[in-house]
Amino acid sequence: MARLVNCPTCAKQVEWKPENRFRPFCSERCKKIDLGAWANEEYRVSQSAPTEDEESSLPPIPLPKDGGN
Repeated sequence: MARLVNCPTCAKQVEWKPENRFRPFCSERCKKIDLGAWANEEYRVSQSAPTEDEESSLPPIPLPKDGGN
């Protein structure tokens, strides 16, 4: 029995098997939506936290005028 996973785009359950050429997506449409999100820089790959030396050389982060609310 194939393992079921949720499509990252629409959350529909999809069988994780070699025959599913769009895995982990349910369809080509969902796959392209995800690719478009990467192209639009809606996703970012996180980086490791800066060391103390790197952190001390960074400029301070400005706070929003509304206090962040």
